[in-house]
Amino acid sequence: MSESHRNKSQEKNHNSKVASELNNLIQIISGTSSLIENIWEGRPGSEKYFEMLRASIERAEQVTAQLVAQAGGTNRKRLLPSDLEQRFEALIAGAPNQRKHSILVVDDEPMALELLHGVLTDAGYEVAVAQSGFESLDLFRRDTHAFDLILTDLSMPLMDGEETFERLRQMSPTVNVVLMAGFVDSGRLEKMMNNGLSGFVGKPFAPVEILAVVTSVISAADQSKEGTSGIAAAV
Repeated sequence: MSESHRNKSQEKNHNSKVASELNNLIQIISGTSSLIENIWEGRPGSEKYFEMLRASIERAEQVTAQLVAQAGGTNRKRLLPSDLEQRFEALIAGAPNQRKHSILVVDDEPMALELLHGVLTDAGYEVAVAQSGFESLDLFRRDTHAFDLILTDLSMPLMDGEETFERLRQMSPTVNVVLMAGFVDSGRLEKMMNNGLSGFVGKPFAPVEILAVVTSVISAADQSKEGTSGIAAAV
């Protein structure tokens, strides 16, 4: 390997790590901003302060997106299997959930867990949380039918989101897993999608974005179950 190629590779790895950390930080700041905004709503001068904060967060997102592109990461904000992508809008506009659905959220950042727990609970989902891949596997192993969907962060110590996904699929080939990440290499994401990943959503994301992905994946899974049950009944 030439010195020039080695330097470019090191620069790419550095950019990917910086982009990932920036994305995680922006997600936490954005979520914290939303919480504070709810508390301070209507206070004198609060709107001007939050407008400045929103502008700063948007600028940070733009810089991070540039780093992601330079490091060869995906430029997709959302990624779903092609058949589900085609039905995305119809699923979002469809009827509300007919039954209570359970979601397991896996992230090593306590603030991220708190924010996602609040967003999903408010939307009517039953939510369990795990702060590591190991903890999520332990919860899933107790009952492989307990969760309709598992949301997992990619960047976690000891066991990252990709390994967590692979081990979950070994326990249950039909488990629905959606990956959350600030940075993920395009080739790596494509490989996971080909291996059965149900979807991807890039950090930072607004509550409506994560809810849209969750709704579409769970709705598609429900339709698949209904179709299978109908065929079994007919037979």
